[in-house]
Amino acid sequence: MENVLIATVLSFVITYFAIPVLIRVAELKHLYDEPDERKSHKSRIPTLGGIAFFSGFIVATAVCVPALADSPFQYMVAAFFVIFMVGMKDDIVGLTPLKKLIGQLMASFAVIYLSNLQISSMYGFLGFNALPPHFSLLLTYFTFLVVINAFNLIDGVDGLAGSVGMLVSGVLGTYFLYTGQLVYAVLGFSMAGGLAAFLIYNISPARIFMGDTGSLLVGLVNAILTIKFIEVAGNPAGKLPVESVPAVAIAILILPLFDTLRVFAVRMLHGRSPFAADRNHLHHYLLALNLNHRQTTLVCVVVNAAYIAFAFYFQHIGTGWLLACMIGSALILTGVLYQLKKRKETMLHKVNLATVNETKAVVEVMPKSGIKVNPKGVLQDK
Repeated sequence: MENVLIATVLSFVITYFAIPVLIRVAELKHLYDEPDERKSHKSRIPTLGGIAFFSGFIVATAVCVPALADSPFQYMVAAFFVIFMVGMKDDIVGLTPLKKLIGQLMASFAVIYLSNLQISSMYGFLGFNALPPHFSLLLTYFTFLVVINAFNLIDGVDGLAGSVGMLVSGVLGTYFLYTGQLVYAVLGFSMAGGLAAFLIYNISPARIFMGDTGSLLVGLVNAILTIKFIEVAGNPAGKLPVESVPAVAIAILILPLFDTLRVFAVRMLHGRSPFAADRNHLHHYLLALNLNHRQTTLVCVVVNAAYIAFAFYFQHIGTGWLLACMIGSALILTGVLYQLKKRKETMLHKVNLATVNETKAVVEVMPKSGIKVNPKGVLQDK
């Protein structure tokens, strides 16, 4: 317990005091995220926030993770540095999607192969239990890549990726603390503490963004915690076994996972690359309904927390039924949001069209009223 408490405080303090320094460095070196028509911010914002909570996270875990002979922590540290370098290079000079993917695979390899962290069973889902080794590896790599990119893709609204990341790492860290998995409890609470400090500067109006440096790290850490959760919670002889553990794990990550897979599917159905940028994420729908950044973030975090509570409470109904309830309700809620967004856009289009027609009518009436408009738009007598 003391290790977890120290890790949380240490990560928070280092991150909190590092961010003002990074903001100043970004101003001096002109390291900003430039606004454009796709982004929701209207001014230049520094993008080095991920460096701050990476520093707090790595120091806190290095100090507080217990030194065990068979600990996988050293391989995780290697993965953290790989993903940190990939994200930082992308923030500063840019990287192609292929190079980012290679970096993510290298980080995943360090954890999956060297520390032997895999999804080895489906725990009865669709009638499958133990998985063949090759399929287990493929599923684990796929899970890592999806979770890492999911947090990267939801980082489009002030505070959203940080808040969801803090919720997920806090929930999983609490589970590991209760079950005595101290290494993973320290990882979870160190990430949650660093993100809590980061959100002080990132909640709208944001003074700094986490950038890919931060979002990729948050995704990697939560991918590790989620797969370890499936392994530990799925053991019926464990201290706190969880029924329907694959569905509960998905519920913990429901917002980033569902949104990412949905957007990828929509893009591919329209013949576009799944990595092509657009404004079809759930947070874009909420912004289109005139919610501000804080309200959008709050709605997303509350919905994610509600799904987590729902999954833990109804874990006894079985993985298939639980997944069907979650995916079905998520599709319905998304459909309602989409229809509200389309209705809002239709109303705005009608208002704009009426405004244009009124302007044309005024212009047509002006010559008859003895008033003309000069080229600069100034009304004057004939």
